[in-house]
Amino acid sequence: MSSTAPTPRHEAQPQAPATTPEEPYDLAGVGIGPFNLSLAALAYGVPGLRTAFYEERPAFRWHPGLLIEGTTLQVPFLADLVTLADPASPWTFLNYLHDQDRLFPFYFAERFHIRRAEYDAYCRWVSEHLPGLYFRHHIDTVRWNPDRELFEVDYAQLDADDEVVALGRAYARHLALGVGTAPHVPEPLRPLADAHGVPVLHSAHYLDHRAELLAADHVTVVGSGQSGAEVFLDLLRRRPHGREGLHWLTRTAAFAPMEYSKLGLEQFTPDYTRYFHGLSESTRDALLPGQWQLYKGIDQATISAIHDELYDRTLDGGWPDAVLTPGVRVRTAGRVGTSTIELHVEHEHQHTRSRLTTNAVVLATGYRERSIDTLLADLQPQLSRDTAGRPLVDEQQRLVLDPAIKGSIYVQNAERHTHGVGAPDLGLAAWRGAVILNSVTGRLAFALPRRTAFTTFGLDPAVCGGGQRGGKLPDQRDRHTVART
Repeated sequence: MSSTAPTPRHEAQPQAPATTPEEPYDLAGVGIGPFNLSLAALAYGVPGLRTAFYEERPAFRWHPGLLIEGTTLQVPFLADLVTLADPASPWTFLNYLHDQDRLFPFYFAERFHIRRAEYDAYCRWVSEHLPGLYFRHHIDTVRWNPDRELFEVDYAQLDADDEVVALGRAYARHLALGVGTAPHVPEPLRPLADAHGVPVLHSAHYLDHRAELLAADHVTVVGSGQSGAEVFLDLLRRRPHGREGLHWLTRTAAFAPMEYSKLGLEQFTPDYTRYFHGLSESTRDALLPGQWQLYKGIDQATISAIHDELYDRTLDGGWPDAVLTPGVRVRTAGRVGTSTIELHVEHEHQHTRSRLTTNAVVLATGYRERSIDTLLADLQPQLSRDTAGRPLVDEQQRLVLDPAIKGSIYVQNAERHTHGVGAPDLGLAAWRGAVILNSVTGRLAFALPRRTAFTTFGLDPAVCGGGQRGGKLPDQRDRHTVART
């Protein structure tokens, strides 16, 4: 398919077109975040494939509360929705620039890592032009119809006030769940975060409350990852010299850089994903905590910018009123009076405890995968789980279901326990979408490389990829075979 600018679609359809058992969708997606948007964009180029994707929100937005001015994506622009599986797709980032008459400015800007706001704008451009996306559609439940051998997808169409205006049902042979993640608030801080009028918020909502935070006498940032660093840097830059009033706490032993060496990054390749999937459950669970710097560290540019800003504030003598303390966890928290928050903290290496008073708290405490159990309530008896109660996911991204269910349910960013640290990484989105579509079609819709890393992970060539190159048809063995344990 040639890379020409997509023609804008007509006004968004008020509701999804009705399907019948005689004409079901080949694939229905639940959720339209980057991963299912990538899947939908790749599916657009597969002849004869009927798809529909549903999203409760009114439009696509990617972490709007963290689109801080100047912040960049942590993956190169080639990790867009489609390029690493189909570089000739009309939905590439470069074709977006071409459509916006910005290709030459981008060429001269020489940016390998683009702004987060630009990635958000690119994804919105795709979502506004790509057919088969239905926003303001809340999926109530899905079930398997054994008589018709189809999934039934019940949805509620919402209006601008999130009121239900219509109910509907679609049918599909297969499903793709991209329900995403939710901001995680640690238990000790949850009562304050839920209380009205208390400035304790997750970093996901930072920009919505930045003015309020800048007006506070003292702000504490909790969490050492990239989001925490970006919030701390943004507040530091905007607060007056000598009256910064900032404290940055983290449980990690140091404000550590993200692993960004070239061989280290090969742990975000399909080769490593296959290797990780082939390990035992206990080995996978033991590996993940030790890999935190692959995705929870801070990029070097942000660390340098923070140090530079702090250093510049010492030029006239004295030190900035900013405290950075690693190795600390928040045990409990409470409200003192009307404008003070008290954090009870413990240093995990000194085994000492203290109290910290502040006027506002930003929780850069990450995200957790949303549970799929409610959505799949009717299918729980047919869903296989590991010893920890988590859904089993096979190498082709399918939930392991009872063989009586002929359709497949694919998951995206819900399989870190089976597929490793690359599960939430944007760089694997296109490859994973291509794997799913090859499985859905039962043919080589996308030719994927057999080898993707110089590193050989493990001693089994069948797992690590060996030296063989070229496309390969989806594994036609028993669809319910799971990894060795």
